[in-house]
Amino acid sequence: MAKKDNKVAFVWEGTNRRGQSIKGELMGQNAAMVKAQLRKQGVTPKKVKKVAQPLFGLGGKSGKKIKSQDITFFTRQMATMIKAGVPLVQSFDIVADGVDNPTMKELVYEIRDTVSAGNDFASALKQHPEYFDELTCNLVESGEQAGALESMLDKVAVYKEKTEALRAKIKKALMYPAITLIIAFIVTVLLLVKVVPTFQDMFNNFGAELPGPTQFVVMLSEVAQAYYLHAFALLIIAGVGFTQALKRSKAFSNGFERFTLKVPVFGDLIRKAAVARYARVLSTTFAAGVPLVEALDSVAGAVGNVVYKDAVLRIRDEVSQGQQMHFAMRSTGVFPNMVVQMTSIGEESGALDAMLDKAATYFEEEVDNAVESMTAMLEPMVMAFLGVVIGGLIVAMYLPIFMMGDVV
Repeated sequence: MAKKDNKVAFVWEGTNRRGQSIKGELMGQNAAMVKAQLRKQGVTPKKVKKVAQPLFGLGGKSGKKIKSQDITFFTRQMATMIKAGVPLVQSFDIVADGVDNPTMKELVYEIRDTVSAGNDFASALKQHPEYFDELTCNLVESGEQAGALESMLDKVAVYKEKTEALRAKIKKALMYPAITLIIAFIVTVLLLVKVVPTFQDMFNNFGAELPGPTQFVVMLSEVAQAYYLHAFALLIIAGVGFTQALKRSKAFSNGFERFTLKVPVFGDLIRKAAVARYARVLSTTFAAGVPLVEALDSVAGAVGNVVYKDAVLRIRDEVSQGQQMHFAMRSTGVFPNMVVQMTSIGEESGALDAMLDKAATYFEEEVDNAVESMTAMLEPMVMAFLGVVIGGLIVAMYLPIFMMGDVV
């Protein structure tokens, strides 16, 4: 995986081609490179100063990170402003006034300053690849070149809203069991470390052998008291190591994405989400007039799973050699037959974007249904797990008390 450039934020002041004083913020490796970048944009820099970095590496002066929801909101608001006939530069000011995130507000002003300096909207977005993906930049560029920026921004906004909704559904499916299991783990450790020793002192005065379940819990308590700090440290190290491996090792990340497709229930959800993204992005780009081969390039980076990314790249190669897309899709073996058939109908009727849009809507609904089914299935399983683990600990501790009559 390619390493990111070590860029930092610089605030600058200067004059544009019309001699007007302007200022803004720009990312760069050093002041000299920022000045060179400003000159390319038609700005004569007068002052370039590095922004003081906040603690803990958080972005922006406020330390508040820009989330994908912020970018989606920005795109929708810009689409609305342009459609209403508001000039582009003025639209940035109006949108920035309605943004709550100070870091996002700074980003909007920086894009505005870049556009005010004589650059087009797409070029301004391309300066922030960490926030605006290649697909968004390409669609905005196509809209500017075709003189249809308002309709293209609307398509980008719809695409981002659909993608965000899909992501939210998957998070919803995972959030409940994850939080419940974490709380169960913490409660179990507290019981073993703090509560069981109190019972253990009382049991020592019984003068009789403890029941098997109680002996087992007491043994677990002794192990937990001796090693619980080590266990927490190990979990933190494992979590950080896993996260860093996903970010830094392409082989590990690809292997994990392939593994997720094989996980029961969850793998089916990932497949449906990938197919929905494929159909949604391809429908959006094709409807925007992007050539099919170029559209497939954009789709490959947006499907969210390496198996489907490789499949899309294979489809792109076969389509570029003259193969019909539905044949290329069928040969990959990863797309449902329904999507292949709808693609075939779309190619024959000349309405590929409309058919893909229907397929995307269908699979987005399938993801929604899968999330509801998974939640309905996991809730009783999680409750049963909590009952067995925590309930078992409590029963094991009270079992000697229930048998106290026999001991006496």
